[in-house]
Amino acid sequence: MADHDTSRASRRTVLLAAALTASAASCAAPDGQRSTAAPPPACVLTAEAGEGPYYLDLDKVRSDITEGREGVPLRLDLTLVRVSAGCRPLADAAVDVWHADAAGDYSTGGATFLRGTQVTDTAGRCVFRTVVPGWYAGLAPHIHFKVRPGSGAGTTSQFFFPEDLLRQVYARRPYSRRPAPAHPNERDSRYRATGAAMTLALRPEAGGAGGAGGYRAAYTVGIA
Repeated sequence: MADHDTSRASRRTVLLAAALTASAASCAAPDGQRSTAAPPPACVLTAEAGEGPYYLDLDKVRSDITEGREGVPLRLDLTLVRVSAGCRPLADAAVDVWHADAAGDYSTGGATFLRGTQVTDTAGRCVFRTVVPGWYAGLAPHIHFKVRPGSGAGTTSQFFFPEDLLRQVYARRPYSRRPAPAHPNERDSRYRATGAAMTLALRPEAGGAGGAGGYRAAYTVGIA
């Protein structure tokens, strides 16, 4: 299913791209496990990415957004901070997440799979449980997110994935039911423009050698 969205710079926002440090120590992988992608620089000023044609303002508040959809499990730990307030944690902000399934399809026409909203706690944190998205339409596989704070500016952007990890994931079912592109990221101009800052650093979940148990990623999003 094609996504005709393109990156735009109508509003600039600071995206803090480091994985969580001390405040998210509980989310770290066991000793000896290494991320499949190096964390990007600690603070990156980048263009906002549009929400695309498949955003739905559902306010479907839930952490697990899979609705039984097949795929490699992914836990996404997000922390929101307000940069203009000295990177203070942003509490009570709504965070929407949506993306394609393993077959590259979005939920439409009343379906709600792989869509959900969380509200950040007092530490600015929220957690989504989903699956690694499939590829489609010549675009780098991605997860859309939209931050809607109670006041002040929010942001809309998207996360990407390390290409070496995508090749491993797409060799497994259900992704392998269709041939994946050899380089799913390089063909996308949006990835070439912002991928260095917006690529998730994934770690295998504990007890799942080689990603058999899925992955988790932690990311701090700083908004102006």
